[in-house]
Amino acid sequence: MKILGVIPARYESTRLPGKPLADICGKTLIRRVYEQAAKSSRLRRLLVATDDERILAEVRGFGGECVLTSREHPNGTSRVAEAAEGCDADIVVNIQGDEPLLDPVMVDETAQVLAEDGTVPSSTLCVPLKDDGTIRDPNTVKVVLDLRGHALYFSRSPIPFTRVKTGCPVYRHIGIYGFRRDFLKTYVGLPATPLSSAESLEQLRILEHGYAMKVAVTQAEAGPGVDTPEDLEAVRRIIGSASGV
Repeated sequence: MKILGVIPARYESTRLPGKPLADICGKTLIRRVYEQAAKSSRLRRLLVATDDERILAEVRGFGGECVLTSREHPNGTSRVAEAAEGCDADIVVNIQGDEPLLDPVMVDETAQVLAEDGTVPSSTLCVPLKDDGTIRDPNTVKVVLDLRGHALYFSRSPIPFTRVKTGCPVYRHIGIYGFRRDFLKTYVGLPATPLSSAESLEQLRILEHGYAMKVAVTQAEAGPGVDTPEDLEAVRRIIGSASGV
């Protein structure tokens, strides 16, 4: 099975402009993401999809593969879909471009879901949540699953509401997605939906249109992403401490 990894990387960011080119202990953020994703054992090919010549030059400069895409994409998945056009792949994994501490096992797990279950068109990951403060944080997206491991709903609110203690886990959604190539084309053409707009969670469009998304509970450690200058400093401290920089 041919598996393609695509990292969408947009230069303009509301909270951190030029984020992909931010320096993290001697390497750009996008280089760290690429090098981590490249350690995946399942990917046959890995590329960055960007809207900016500076990012294109950086990726090619460190020996990575990069394609220039339209500036008009509404989200990262749409950019991934353009980059995947013409590529010989059965499965496309959308790897977030702001995860410099990405564990490559997560890429493998996301692809493995689709490789093992031919009945589902899309996949993602989650991890158990234990901290009450994080559970209530609207920036932490939660997911609830059915008995087959399919997503029932994603929300910024705490779900499920625990009225009776049964040991039912609360899961944090990890924003990495797998798509069968044909379904990726279908997905980006789906109209916006009420719940996806209300929660500002694009993956809800899949569920609202009646398609399935299977969710694996990752065995990897989910490191912090980079959305703000504060996040960037936190990741610099983590990587600097680990490398002695």
